[in-house]
Amino acid sequence: MIQTIKQTVKALVLNHFQLDNLNVVVEEPKRGTTDLAIPLFALVKQLGKPMPVVLEEVKTALSQYEMITDIQFLNGFLNLSINRGVFASKVIDRITEEQASFGNQSVGKTVCIDYSAPNIAKSFSIGHLRSTMIGNALKNIYTKLGYRVVGINHLGDWGTQFGKMIVAYQKWGNRADIEKNPITELQKLYVKFHEEVERDPSLDDQARAVFKALEDGNPEMLALWQYFREESLKEFMSMYELLGVSFDSYDGESFYNDKMEAVAKTLEEQGLLVEDDGAMIVKLDPLPPALIKRRDGATLYITRDLAALLYRFNHYHFDKVLYVVGNEQKLHFDQLKGVSKLMGYDLDIHHVNFGLVMQDGKKMSTRGGRVVKLYDVIKEAIESASNAIVEKNPNLKNRDEVAKAIGIGAVIFNDLKNDRNLDIEFNLESMLAFEGQTGPYLQYSSVRIASILKNQVLSKNYPVNSYTEDLPFELIKQLAAFEDAVQKAAEVNGPHVISRYLLQLSQLFNQFYGQYKIITEDEALKQANLHLIQAVRIVLNEGMRLLGMIALDEM
Repeated sequence: MIQTIKQTVKALVLNHFQLDNLNVVVEEPKRGTTDLAIPLFALVKQLGKPMPVVLEEVKTALSQYEMITDIQFLNGFLNLSINRGVFASKVIDRITEEQASFGNQSVGKTVCIDYSAPNIAKSFSIGHLRSTMIGNALKNIYTKLGYRVVGINHLGDWGTQFGKMIVAYQKWGNRADIEKNPITELQKLYVKFHEEVERDPSLDDQARAVFKALEDGNPEMLALWQYFREESLKEFMSMYELLGVSFDSYDGESFYNDKMEAVAKTLEEQGLLVEDDGAMIVKLDPLPPALIKRRDGATLYITRDLAALLYRFNHYHFDKVLYVVGNEQKLHFDQLKGVSKLMGYDLDIHHVNFGLVMQDGKKMSTRGGRVVKLYDVIKEAIESASNAIVEKNPNLKNRDEVAKAIGIGAVIFNDLKNDRNLDIEFNLESMLAFEGQTGPYLQYSSVRIASILKNQVLSKNYPVNSYTEDLPFELIKQLAAFEDAVQKAAEVNGPHVISRYLLQLSQLFNQFYGQYKIITEDEALKQANLHLIQAVRIVLNEGMRLLGMIALDEM
């Protein structure tokens, strides 16, 4: 909403001078007490008029704008004060009327978001959390902005690793053990393969041969692969249900197995496919060449991702596509962009990269066996939240439901509060704290407001002049900034923008709660306070929803 005021100020000045090419800058000073400022030196130079003349003309241009209540000249800047009462009433009225729809837009474009994408026959580990929750939050954010969003779980259900899995199963697997605990046993076999290959490198050749047989439709290999896939999906779906995550498509890598040859043929017809030591590549100077087919004819990730990209473009007609995949895949997506462009597709492709989840400063690896199952972590988080509730609110009726929301919310927020580019350290104790930069802190702030509002009757009228002091007005401005935060989060594909916004909103509310008596004997002032904190709760709850968290009434 501040952006709207800035745009209106700029438009009024341009209209006054009748010069469309006039460069009018309206900024929000980071220091000082003024709300907005217009640097006048540049205007003086462009208009060729003396400073006093320009100053008076700009004042005249803004004199009838109700949102600007005071104009002062200082050190070459025209400082503008927003009419706090008018601004506050517009912000609170809009939020009260629109409720959770506050900040909604109607972009009307289509975005495909490829996220989560765990590999079958492996446990859903804490390492999968980042792609899953960043992607889910982006899906919510883009939906709020009015995009048609297609959430895609590009399951890792194809590739040489399944040759390794089948070789390990054939050599060391026990069907009875696997049927009792499929994913745990299969993962043990995967780890064992990588231990054994150190002693017997020929195992890698066997794995490649098995995968080639799988690609060629060998019935025995396909049956094993199908078994691994079905058991994996059972575990994945229970995890997604727990996290509140959903997808529009579960088409994994295997879905594109019969579509890759067409891609290779097109590359060949376009003269882009080049033989290199028996393999087929696409040259991408200055990038390394993209390997489309190995010498044995087996395809690679880039081949499948090209097939998937073109299928999605033709099927969903997207305006942009996001790949929520780790930092280490940067070259892969640079190559994907490069090859698709050479093929004549000018697509808006974004690699939404992110850092690793670290444990005691070390990267977790399936091969090394350093895997922490996400389910176990969430179970522990829920149990810890439940214990905290027993201490703080032992009579809470729906303790299990609240503990689940707190525990899962804490895990989600710990991830999404960080800039996605950075590695994050996983510390369950700190993320469950009810104070600081945590999910429970946001949830508790909302619960505190719910407790104040309980049994209170809000009237339609309230005195807007109650918000003229600095702290209440800062809280109002933070509420108004929600729209910009949602927009910015989409621009940088960073849910952390929403997380940091919510932390600041909660901190301002708690300062307000600490310094002002909300339920006062003065009915008019009480109504003003109640309308303000109700607006805070509406925005806070909607922001948490965008991140994938659940707002609570009690905790």
